[in-house]
Order: sequence, then C-alpha cells, then structure tokens
Amino acid sequence: MTLSLPAIWRIARRDLSARIRGLRLLAICLFLGVATLAAIGSLTAGIADELSQRGQSILGGDIEVEIAQRMATDEELKAFRDVGELSETVRLRAMAIAEEDSLLSELKAVDDAYPFYGKFLLKGGREARAPPQGQIYIGDAMANRLSLTPGDTVRFGEKSFEITALIAEEPDRLSEGFTIGPVAIINYRDLPATNLIQPGSMFSAKYRVKLPSDIDPTQTLEELQEQFPVAGWEVTDRTNGAPSTRRFVERMGQFLTLVGLAALVIAGIGVGNGVSSYLESKRASIATLKVTGADSGTIFRIYMMQIFAVAAIAITLGLVVGGIAPSVISVFIGDLLPMPEGFNFYLPPLFASAAYGLLIATAFALPPLARARTVPAAGLFRAVVDSKQGVDRRTAIWVALAIAAIIALALLTAREWIFSAGFIAAAFVLLLILTAIAWGVRKISARIPRPSNPLPRLALANLHRPGAQTGALVVALGLGLTLFVTLATIQTSINNEISRTVPERAPSFFVLDIPKERAGEFSALVRQQSAGGDINMIPALRGSITEFAGKRVADLETLPEGAWVLRGDRGLTYSAELPEGSTLTGGQWWDENYSGPPLVSMEEEQAAALGVKLGDTLTISVLGVEVQAEIASFRRVDWDNFGLNYILVFSPGSLDTAPHNMVATLTIPEAQEAAVARAIPPVFPSASLLEVGEIVSQITVLLTQMARAIAAAASIAILAGIAVLVGAIAASRASRIYDSVILKLLGATRQQILGAQALEYALLSVLLGLVALGLGLVAGWYVIVEIFDFSFAPDPLTLGITLVGGAGLTFLLGMAGSLPVLAAKPAEALREL
Repeated sequence: MTLSLPAIWRIARRDLSARIRGLRLLAICLFLGVATLAAIGSLTAGIADELSQRGQSILGGDIEVEIAQRMATDEELKAFRDVGELSETVRLRAMAIAEEDSLLSELKAVDDAYPFYGKFLLKGGREARAPPQGQIYIGDAMANRLSLTPGDTVRFGEKSFEITALIAEEPDRLSEGFTIGPVAIINYRDLPATNLIQPGSMFSAKYRVKLPSDIDPTQTLEELQEQFPVAGWEVTDRTNGAPSTRRFVERMGQFLTLVGLAALVIAGIGVGNGVSSYLESKRASIATLKVTGADSGTIFRIYMMQIFAVAAIAITLGLVVGGIAPSVISVFIGDLLPMPEGFNFYLPPLFASAAYGLLIATAFALPPLARARTVPAAGLFRAVVDSKQGVDRRTAIWVALAIAAIIALALLTAREWIFSAGFIAAAFVLLLILTAIAWGVRKISARIPRPSNPLPRLALANLHRPGAQTGALVVALGLGLTLFVTLATIQTSINNEISRTVPERAPSFFVLDIPKERAGEFSALVRQQSAGGDINMIPALRGSITEFAGKRVADLETLPEGAWVLRGDRGLTYSAELPEGSTLTGGQWWDENYSGPPLVSMEEEQAAALGVKLGDTLTISVLGVEVQAEIASFRRVDWDNFGLNYILVFSPGSLDTAPHNMVATLTIPEAQEAAVARAIPPVFPSASLLEVGEIVSQITVLLTQMARAIAAAASIAILAGIAVLVGAIAASRASRIYDSVILKLLGATRQQILGAQALEYALLSVLLGLVALGLGLVAGWYVIVEIFDFSFAPDPLTLGITLVGGAGLTFLLGMAGSLPVLAAKPAEALREL
C-alpha cells in the first residue's frame, strides 16, 4: 500500500505530536552544532565586514606609507601630494615623565589634517583634531597610572605639555597594531622640540593620503612603489586597513570553525543514536503499519518526515542563536574587536551552517531509518534479541554522498584548504581508531575465558551480546575523554609557556634608543644606582629585506609560507661575537677583527622558510639605502631568554656608518629597580624604559584569551559528546530492560544487575581513558606546536585529574542511565517486549 505525501505527512504529524520527546536528543545535538558553527562564522564575518567597511577610518586614509627610522624625503613627499591630500603622523615609544614618576607610552604626533576619516573623540563626546601646540591629549591608562588630570603637565623628552583632555576614541587605533604603553597625542609641529627624533631613533613615520573618489588605491600604491623601488616602505590601502588584525581573526576563525565542525560531527553521532532510540520506541507502531499493508517506502517517508521536521526546527533555532551571537558578544567585549553596531545577520555563514546541519542529519539519520524500512514485521517484533540489520546499498551511497558534501563544503569555505583537509583527515582517523577499538572490544570480550564470578561474566557479556551498544559507547566515551585530555593539554601547555617565557634570571628592563655616543655615560649611571646590576648593550637598527638569493621581494606574487621576516621592517644589529642565546648550526662565525665585505648570520627557521643556503646573498634597506651581504652562517636562537635576539646579525663594518642608537637589557636586583627606573628618564629623555613584568602581563592576557576562546568552542564539542553518550545509553535501554527482566526472573537482585553494568562501564572507562590519553596528547601537541608554535609542556597532574574526572563523569552518566532499567517491572516489561 502506497499513500500520498499529504496522507503520509498527516500520519507523521499525528504520531510526532504524540511523542516528540523521543527526538529530543536529535534536536539538542543539531542545535548545539549548528549554533556553534553559525556563531563562529557570523563573528568572523562580522569582524571582516567591519574591517572592510571601516577600512578608511581604521587606516586613516585611502593609502598609507610607513617608513621606519626616517622621515620621508622631499621627493617622496611631493609624490604623495601629487596623488592626493597628505596627512603626516609619527609614532614612537617614549617615557612620559610626571614629577618623580614616569611611564613608557606610545607618543603619537599628528598634523592638522588628522584624521581624514572617522572621528577623533575626547572624553565628553567632543570631536577633535590635532591638539594646539604645547598641549597634549592622553589616554585613561596614562592618567590613572601617573595620577594626571586635565590641567596637569607631563614631559616627553625635553618639552613639557599641558594636558587639556582625555582621549575617548582614536579612529586609526586598530591599524597601529600591538602597543606596549598607553597613548598620548601631540601636535606634529611640537615633535622637534621634544628632541626625541635623533639619527637612529626607533620611530615610524606614517603618511596617509586621501585620494580622489575615482582613483584606485591599489594601483596608486603600485605606481608609487615603482617610482621608489628601494625606499623600504611598508604600504597598506583602505581595502585592508588592519592586515595583522584581519589575518589573526581569519586564522583563529578558521580554527574555531573546524572545532565547531568537529562538534557538529560528534553531534551527528548523537543524531544517529537519537534516531535509533526513537525508532526503537516506535518498533510496535512500525510493525503494525507493515502488518496493515504499509510498504517500506511509506514507512521510510513517515519517519523521515518526522526526523527532518524536528531537524529543521533545531537547525533554525541554532541559526537564530548563532546569528545574534556576534551582537550579544559585542556588548560584552566592547571595543576589543571591531564589531558592527546593532543586530546584523551574515547570510553566507548561516547558509553554510544550515547546510552542515542538514548534511549531518542526513548522513547519520539515514542508516537507522533504512534498517527500520528494510526489516520485515516479524523481524521488528523480535528486534530486541535479533538486531543484526545492515544498511542497503542505496542508503550507503546517499550517506557517502552526504559525507563527501560535508568535506567539500569544509574545503571550499576554508581560508587554507590544506590545513582544513588535515583537520578533517585527523577527525576521520580518530573515528576510525575508536570504531576499530569498539570492534576489538567486542571480539576480545567474546573470546576470552568467562570468569567464574557472575558479575564479571555478565559485564563481559554485555559488551558483545546482541543489541549491545558497545560501538556507540566506545565512540562517545572515547571522543568525550579525548576532548577533555586535549583541552587540558592545551590549557596547561599555554600556562607553562607563560611561566617558561620568563626565566628565573630574566632582565628587569629593556632600554631602547640610548644615544650611541652616550653609551658609556648610560652604563655609568646604571652602575651608580646598582653596582651589582648587569648591562648588555648592542647596536640597534631597523630595515626590511628587499632581496634574497637573487629574488626581489617586490616581485613575489605571494610570500613563502612562514616567512614573516619579509613583512615590513625588522630589527637588525651587528656584532663581532656570537650573541648570547644563539647557537651556530651552519657555517662559520667571522673573526673578531673581520673587516671585509658585509656578511650576515640568519636565524635557521626563517632561513629555511626563505629557502636560502650558505653563500646566498641577502639585501636589506636601511633608511632607504640598500646593503647586500653574503649569508655566512645560520643560528638557532633561544627566544625565551628575554635577551636581545635578532633574526639578522651582520658583521662589523656592514652597518656601522648608518645612523643608529643602542639598546640594552638591565638585570637589576629587585630592591634597586625603582631607583634605576627613576634615574634614567631625566638624564636620557629620549630613551624608552620597558619593564619586563609589564610585557609578560600583556602576553599572559593575550594567551589566556586565546586559551579561553579554544575552550569555549571545544566545550560545545564536549557537550555534544555527553549528548552522544546519553543517546547511546538511551538506544540500548530496550535491550537492557530485556536483559534485566530475564535476570530478575532467574533470581538476580538489583544490586547484582547494577554491579554488572557498573563493572561494564568501569572497564570501558579505564580502557578508553588510556586511549584518550594518547589521542588527546597527540591532538594537543598539534595545536600547541604546529598552530601556535609554542613548546609542548602539559602538566601530568592536571592531565591525570582531568582524565579521572572525565572518566568519572561518564561513569556516573552511564550509571544514571541504568536506574530506569532497574525500575522496570517484569510483568509490564514482558507485555511490551
């Protein structure tokens, strides 16, 4: 008998309204997975959209040319003015000195044209431009740290300024990147009076140009770079006003999206368990429909409509929650990330999340649906003891197509498809490993000699008996425990990274921009305040790589993978001796009295990224002048010693004639740190004093936020794993009730039945705990080492506690699921079986 679709829908709707609670697990799993993916995708899309929409105000112009350690030449300034209106700004680190206290800050000098786009707001809502000469605007952080208020004075270098207002909003703040101290803004014309800009000083001059509306910014930049090919500029246009922020958001978003996809796949297993459990509860109804003439196709359509109706509701709710998540998050994070105001929905990530949800529901719901469709009525009546039903070929093809579509969608929407493919492959291998372990558990438990004690014998029999949910339990337990271990590994490794980055004998201060001709005077001052202090002082310059191994950087379509040294200008130095914290891994160090052609020693990882070898040439641009050197050696650098480490170290005579200053690390006894910090700024106003403790604090906050983001996304996967476990327990309830009733009739007590099930879950928890420990360590190692490039240093005690706690939680959930089984009354249960 074949019914029409309207008739099939009426039957499905009536049956579903009578007992929709049976599909709650399916709804919960799909809701969690889709909401997570939609939230992550919408958040990433919202930030990217805001960066694009606010590109001009974030950048401060249509194009920007940044030059390190020098001002633009007259010829360069003329070229900038020829293409549009010009705004000049300078940003540098400098000490803010207020009476006897001082603070490292980011000093920014702006001209009268600033800002071209966006609003520069002061506290009270007043819109402003450059402060009048002799006046300064400061941020809240500086005001709080130095106890300053409007009307007070603060000194930078050799000039004092009157504080006239506090900064509320700096429109181009995001484009400025990572900063060490609070910001202060002065008039561009006041900068010479500070005497902070000296030959070799560390500063960045930025030239923003406002173009006519019909001029293409990208083409304009290309033409300017062709006009000045060796100027050593770092250029940006309005289409990518904050490239580092965009890059970080996109990469973090991709990683979190894959974590969310993993959560959805785990939820898919829960979908399969939920559908199996639901159809098991409908066993009598399906058998009755078949006996009364309903064919397999009708049965399939009835329950397919029910399942996909519930799935559609769950997916829709997940999309709504995920879609509004960015707007809710923006309320709590404020200005930490560039988020659009109000409620905004981003359709591409929502469509992708909906597609993922439908494909997951299809892939995992079809197999149990197919088994219910193909089993005859007589088989359904005895399904409790005879559950060996396979999946027909047509269903297997549809499932394979759904899985292929999930993989294709993940790869097509990925920023880095190789990374995504590796993540998907790893997840697939994990599922295969757990499936193989489940198969092995069933086979081994069936073949080992049966214990004489009835409880262990029952526990072993439960692992391989007909209708046993060992496979689902192993996958659920294995995934949940693996995620627990992975999170603990990531969290403790990040915590240990924070601790390890501060060695026991870390320097107390970094000091920048020490005048080279006053280096001796600086050392004498420090030793006067701290006789036992240690001073390590070296030359410091900045420059950008323009050529390596005969390849011009400007001619490269894409930068080599991992070659971040090519992005912008980098710190440079020269030295007669191998620097502290460096180990020679290739080539030879030059003689102490070397005076030949320029040589350079390069850090080994960046050398490998560039593909250079000993004897190749490398050209840098320093203050617009190109210097070519031969690569003489490679070094391994210990970046964790908080010393003065450089990617490129040149031989003496290579850069000596270029204007530059000195940098130093000071290791001072704690009791004398305050005296040194007070003594340096008045005597060396152009020098910048960085406290290592403050730097470490900022790094700690950043790493902690990253760890929390990972934990938040992965916690959804853990919730999905718990739902899968609950689903597996629910799916096996009918079989366990049958076993429980038979055992009770044979004289078994509730304690004995519960003891056998407790032993079963305990055996699985111990076995899978060991498996999860290995798999979780591997997954955590990949995230820590390959993605974040940190050291792998998990804490064994925390891992042990996490593993025991996770295994204990799963054990308790399993035992909680056994209580309804024990409550089943034999007479009632036998009538229903």
